[in-house]
Amino acid sequence: MLLLTPKMTLTRKTLVIKNFHQNENNTKSIHTAIRSLQIDLNSILKSQPRKLSLQELFSVVENLHSTHRNLLYNKLKDILEDVLMEKLEQLNKNGEDLLVTINNVWTEFCKNVCTIKNIFLNCDRSSQNLNKYNTVHQLTTGLFKTIIILNPKVKNALTDNIITLIQYQRRGNEIDTYLLKSVLEMLSDLQVYSDIFQIEFLKNSNIFYADEGNILINMIDVRTYLKHCQARIKEEQEKSKFYQNKYTSSAVLEILNQNLIKDHLKEILENVFKLLDKKEIGNTDLLILYNLVKKVLLGLKSLTEFFIEYIMKRGTYIVSRPDNEKTMIQELLDFKDELDNMVERGFKGNESFTDIIRNCFVRFINSKQNKPAQLLAKYIDIKLRSKDLSEEELENILNKVMVLFRYIQGKDIFEAFYKKDLAKRLLLGKSTSQDAEDSMIGKLKVECGAGFTSKIEGMFKDINISQSMNNAFKQHLFHICSTITSDLCINVLTSSFWPNYPIYKVNLPSELVNYQVIFQKFYSINHNGRKLVWQPNLGHCIVKAVFESGNKELQVSLFQAIVLLLFNESNKLTFSEIHELTNIDIEELKRTLISLACTKNRVLLKQSKNREIEADETFCINNKFSDKLFRVKINQIQLKETVEDQQAIEKSVLADRQFQIDAAIVRILKNKKKISHNELISELFNNLDIPVKPYDLKKRIELLIEREYMERDKDDPTNYIYIA
Repeated sequence: MLLLTPKMTLTRKTLVIKNFHQNENNTKSIHTAIRSLQIDLNSILKSQPRKLSLQELFSVVENLHSTHRNLLYNKLKDILEDVLMEKLEQLNKNGEDLLVTINNVWTEFCKNVCTIKNIFLNCDRSSQNLNKYNTVHQLTTGLFKTIIILNPKVKNALTDNIITLIQYQRRGNEIDTYLLKSVLEMLSDLQVYSDIFQIEFLKNSNIFYADEGNILINMIDVRTYLKHCQARIKEEQEKSKFYQNKYTSSAVLEILNQNLIKDHLKEILENVFKLLDKKEIGNTDLLILYNLVKKVLLGLKSLTEFFIEYIMKRGTYIVSRPDNEKTMIQELLDFKDELDNMVERGFKGNESFTDIIRNCFVRFINSKQNKPAQLLAKYIDIKLRSKDLSEEELENILNKVMVLFRYIQGKDIFEAFYKKDLAKRLLLGKSTSQDAEDSMIGKLKVECGAGFTSKIEGMFKDINISQSMNNAFKQHLFHICSTITSDLCINVLTSSFWPNYPIYKVNLPSELVNYQVIFQKFYSINHNGRKLVWQPNLGHCIVKAVFESGNKELQVSLFQAIVLLLFNESNKLTFSEIHELTNIDIEELKRTLISLACTKNRVLLKQSKNREIEADETFCINNKFSDKLFRVKINQIQLKETVEDQQAIEKSVLADRQFQIDAAIVRILKNKKKISHNELISELFNNLDIPVKPYDLKKRIELLIEREYMERDKDDPTNYIYIA
């Protein structure tokens, strides 16, 4: 039988008829597969045995995913929710340590989820961005976070337990650091690290360290406190490897620095520098302090302020103390060494602290005006005379002295006193090392230029020329009379190089007068027109004497020799007679007689036993004088440098300064032709290397106007014009 279908004139459609029994079987098969998958997934999540192998489960998931994707993920979601709710109930009922329990739950969950992820591997790859949860990982972690971690009871308990554990560790107790790290890693993986841990942790840390700082700063000494702060920082830095966020580590250190250091910085620095005054704190403690304060805002600024105050206070005390003129320079050198060592070892050689030392020394040394310059010259003189120092030690001292010399503004005062002491060393043969003398001159020349040392070098030149001249004079004596022998040594000094000395017109012994006349004629032959002014007060000689104990050679000053030679003619002489015969200044004669009759080596005997000398005091030779040495040095009583003498030197220097100021003013005006008052004063302060005051400059300007080197501008009196 044939079936005829009518002819269709519209679009042609194909009708497909499916077998009813076949569809029904497929549906049953799918439900069976899902049920089997559900059972095994549940077993995996509960760490129980499976019925199907992983390969079979993988195939089931792959087959179902193509047609029942949503159903598959929804079933997985339902299974996860059921299992996690059971875990939540266990956590709430479990009385054990929450951190241990939740860590175990999370570790087991991650392990089981890893298996499920492998089963759903192809599904995750092909279904990205196609379903609500995107991947199995996101689904599992999202549900674990929502159901367990964000459960209010668990969340609060978890935060409290973590912070309690950390506080327990901060109090010096041992904890399970691996547990802490694992729990914090879990929070980081679940992206709840900040909400659950970080916010509360930082808040709690702030309270903890604030309380600790307030208690300990009053309980323990500052050295122990600094070491405690250092230990705390080290502990927190070690803990930073547990924290899963760099911000947490830096924030905790900032909290620690704020509460333990910055909030108590003033008190810490006050206590440190009190101990520094007492020399009860070392560079190791200062290094700890330095490393701590540089971590806080304005910490180094506060340290430098206290450092400046400490230097100025102690330095001013050294310079201003009236009883330490003999030790001032040594104290300053020791203080400078101490500060340099402090900066090098305690402050890591920070150059800003070196600059502070330099600036402070300039301030307090020059606050005493001329005294430090004078004492520095005297200190160098003592060291260059010393026989107890090696060349290396002496060179080291001179290098240190030059550091102080750089700080002194009145270098012309130093030069005047240095020349005065140098003259004594050269004329009396007191210098122990020519190399050291040359080294000192070289250092001064490098520091101040050749002009500063020209007169000093001229003094050495005079001594060298005098040696050659004395050799020539001996030959001259031999030519005059071969029987004349003399060890006479005369130093011819250029007056402009040497200090000014008082002139004494004394009565020399005839033996010396003869040589003096001969030398005068000898000198005038080669130096016609030059005038010699004799300075007997600077001379010294050797006198041969005969005592009961034997022959001796007495090394004495020329004044002492003049007095002793009188006793060749007389056994006894009064003070008045000695003065009349020698014409030595009365005060100078008294000092000379005291040195001969009242010291350890008594060459003369005086009538009275005291040191006072009256006009009728009688003196005689001490024939019983004895000494184990053949050549005996009779020390002269040195006249102490009086205030008047010092003021005279300073006055001379100040007069020279006026010439320097005048020359500088004229030089500037000659270059500028016209200049304002303020600009001229500024230029002078920049050009002059001597301490001056505006009043002194104004006074010199007025004098130069009177002397018609310059004039005021008629249109503007504040301007000066150079007069050619």
